[in-house]
Amino acid sequence: MEWIESLIGVFSPSVLIFLILGVLAGYVIGVLPGLSATMAVAILTPVTFWLRPDQGFAMLIGVFNSAIFAGGISAVLINTPGTPASIASTFDGYAMTQKGQPGLALGLNTIFSCIGGWFGTLVLALAAFPLARFALKFGPTEYFAIAIFGLAMMVSVSGKSIIKGLMIGYLGLLLSTVGADPMFSTPRFTLGVTELFDGISFIPVMIGLFGLGEIWTQMYDGANLEKVERITCLGRIFPTWKEFKACMPGSVIASIISVFVGIIPGAGGDISGIISWDQAKRISKKPEEFGKGSVEGVAVTSLSNNAALGGALITMMTLGVPGEAVSAVLIGALMMYGMDPGPSLFSENAAFVHTFIMLMMVAYVLIMIIGLLSAKHCNIILNVKKELIWMTVIVFCVVGAFSMNSSYIDVVIMAISGFAGFFFRKMNYPLGPIILGLLLGNMAESNFRRSMAMFNGSYTAFFTNPISAVLLTLAALAIVVPLIKHIFKKRENYI
Repeated sequence: MEWIESLIGVFSPSVLIFLILGVLAGYVIGVLPGLSATMAVAILTPVTFWLRPDQGFAMLIGVFNSAIFAGGISAVLINTPGTPASIASTFDGYAMTQKGQPGLALGLNTIFSCIGGWFGTLVLALAAFPLARFALKFGPTEYFAIAIFGLAMMVSVSGKSIIKGLMIGYLGLLLSTVGADPMFSTPRFTLGVTELFDGISFIPVMIGLFGLGEIWTQMYDGANLEKVERITCLGRIFPTWKEFKACMPGSVIASIISVFVGIIPGAGGDISGIISWDQAKRISKKPEEFGKGSVEGVAVTSLSNNAALGGALITMMTLGVPGEAVSAVLIGALMMYGMDPGPSLFSENAAFVHTFIMLMMVAYVLIMIIGLLSAKHCNIILNVKKELIWMTVIVFCVVGAFSMNSSYIDVVIMAISGFAGFFFRKMNYPLGPIILGLLLGNMAESNFRRSMAMFNGSYTAFFTNPISAVLLTLAALAIVVPLIKHIFKKRENYI
C-alpha cells in the first residue's frame, strides 16, 4: 500500500515537473565532459532548499541518474566520458561510431543504462529495509566501526598513492572537529566566528571542491571542447532481438557485480564498469570483438555504472556511509532536509524512503524516453562554449553557497574549498576522502567517546563485539594490504 501511495505521489504534477527538470539538467551536464554528476548535485542541492523533500529529491535524483547515463553519450561520440562512471563505455562505444553505428551505440547506452538502473533500484527496495532493521540493533561500538570502515575503504581506492589518500582523509577528519564538542557542546577551533559553532557546513565545502575547483582547473588548463561534427546518419537505434539476447549473459553477470561493487564504500560506476566489461569478455562467445566495437561491451558497461548506484544507495541510506562521491553529496542533501541517513531514516521517515525509491524507478522511465527521442540531436550539446558553462557554474556556486544560511562565511568557505579543490587536482590528491572525513568524523568521534564512557575507558569492547571486530579488521586490511603491495612493487622495480 505504501508503494502505491508513493507512486501516486511521484506522478503528482508538483513532483513530476521537478523530476523532469532534473533529468533534463542531468542530461546536459552528463554529455559535457568535465561536468560530473557529483558537481551537478552539489551545486543544485542548495537550490532545492525551499522545496518540499519529495520535490527537492525529485530534481536531485533526476540529475544524478540522468548524468550517469548521459556520460556515455560523449563516450560514444567523441571517445571522452562525460562522467568518470562512463570510462569503460569508451572501450567499445567510440569504436562502434567509427564503424558507422553511432545510433546503435547510443540506443544500447540508453536501454541498458535504464535496465541497470531499474535492477539496482529493485535491489535497493528489497535489501534496504531488512538491513536497516538489523542496523537498528547497532550500538556506539558498531557505529564507530562502520565509520572507520567507510573511511578506510574510501582511502584504499582513492588513487595511485595510498599516502595521499590517508593525508586527505585525515584533513577531512580535522575539519569535522570544528564546532561544538559532541559530548559537552563547548566550542572548538571556531576562531571566535559564531557561524562556525555548528561546525563547517558540508554544502559549501562540497560546492567548492567539486564545483568551483573543477571550473578553475578547466580554466587554468585552458580546456575547451573542439567543435563536434554533427552526425546526420545515425543508422538504426534499436538493437535486434538477436543482439539483445547476446547481451543477456554478460548483463546478468554485470548486474550482480555492479550492485556489490556499489555497496563497497569508495567504489563506484567506473570500477564496476571496468570489472563488468572484463567479466563479460570472458564469458562472451565473441571475445575478440571486445574493444573493437562490441555490442555486448557497450551494453554491459552502460548497465553497470547505473546498477552500481543502487548498491551505493543501500550503504548510504541504511548505514549513513556513502558508497561513492554522488551518494556522499546526497547525504548532505538529506541532512539539509533534517533527515539523518542510517537505520533511523527507515523508521522515522519510511514514507520518504518509499518515495525516494519510486522516484528512482520513474526517473529511468523518463531517461529511456528522452534518451531515445534525443539521440539524433544530442551531439549539439557538445558544441556549447565552455566559457558560457564556466560562468554559469560559478554563479550557481556562489548563489548556492550563500542561499543555505544566507551567510557570507559559507561563501568564503566555498571559495577556500574551491582553491583547495584546484590545488588537490593539480597535485593528484583524491577529493573523496576529505568529503568522507568531514561527513563521518563526527559519527566516528561521538560514538568512540560514548563507547569509552560506557565501558570505563576500555578498548576491548571494540574487539569483543563481533560486528565491530570484523569491520575494524577489514578497515585495517583495506589500508595495510595496498601499502604492502606498493612496497613489494617498489622492491621489484629496484631489482
